[in-house]
Formats: sequence, structure tokens, C-alpha cells
Amino acid sequence: MLKALVWLGSSRSDVRRFPDDARQRGGYELYLVQSGLQPSDWKPMPSIGAGVREIRVHTDLEHRILYVAKFDEAIYVLHAFEKKSRKTARYDLELRNSRLSELLRIRRIGVKSRKGTLP
Repeated sequence: MLKALVWLGSSRSDVRRFPDDARQRGGYELYLVQSGLQPSDWKPMPSIGAGVREIRVHTDLEHRILYVAKFDEAIYVLHAFEKKSRKTARYDLELRNSRLSELLRIRRIGVKSRKGTLP
């Protein structure tokens, strides 16, 4: 059985804006995670938070999908973006940190998601 996928903020529309090849690859990698498997290219991101991982999608451009899969109820997609340089943009760093904080706050107070998305 596939684990539910919950998109935080604009992460779903961000993935949808990826070029076709990156979007398809990213979707397949998330499917692997939903199936309980490891994506083909990922790395842990403990500097962001416990259990946060980054899927690395290599096409003509570089794309990243940050997610948390450690909770029983769902996989939470925190952020998705195109990586334009070796260093991640400050905006992307701040956005993923704020979404993780919001996710942990929501889980703490027990809010249920609707239609697979959270603010």
C-alpha cells in the first residue's frame, strides 16, 4: 500500500513547473518513497531537521525535492526547486525551514490535512 503524499505550501505547483523530464523523474522518485523504497539519488538533510531528505533530480538542469517520510501517516513534501548554483538560495533555505516548523506545529496540535495539502 502506498503511503499518502501531503504537499506543503506551493510544493506541488513547484514540481508541476519543473520541465517534463524533471517532473516525471521527480514523480517517480516520490512514488518509490511512497512504496517504502529509497529514491535513486538522495541525501539526508539533518541541518534542516531530523528525517528531512532531499531527492536530487539530474536532467539538463538540477532540481531538488525536500521531504519528510519518518511519520506513519504520510510523506510530507516540504519544498521543490530548481538548483541554479552550487549554493542553495537563501529564499529556498528559509522556505523549507518555515514549512518544516509549520508541519511540526500542525502535527503537535493534531490538524488533519484536506485534499493532500497543508498551508
